[in-house]
Amino acid sequence: MNVYDIIVKPVITEQSMADVADKKYVFQVAINATKTEIKAAVEEIFGVKVAKVNTVRMQGKVKRTGAYPAGRRAAYKKAVVTLTADSKTIEFFEGMV
Repeated sequence: MNVYDIIVKPVITEQSMADVADKKYVFQVAINATKTEIKAAVEEIFGVKVAKVNTVRMQGKVKRTGAYPAGRRAAYKKAVVTLTADSKTIEFFEGMV
């Protein structure tokens, strides 16, 4: 599995954008990715220094259109990546704050 398989996409929400000032970035990651794999992937892709990684498994929400056939959004794993104080920022998030 290469680094682009581990980091699926950034999570762009109001809460995650508020944490960018503290050098905390939120990514959706592969379900089976470990914290060390996520740290190595972020450091390689963005060229930054990672201080710590927190992960959480998000359960898919039940959604329905109409009455009977209730569906479910896919479950996923997200990682909150905190950079070191002397690390540069991730420019991808700069225009969105």
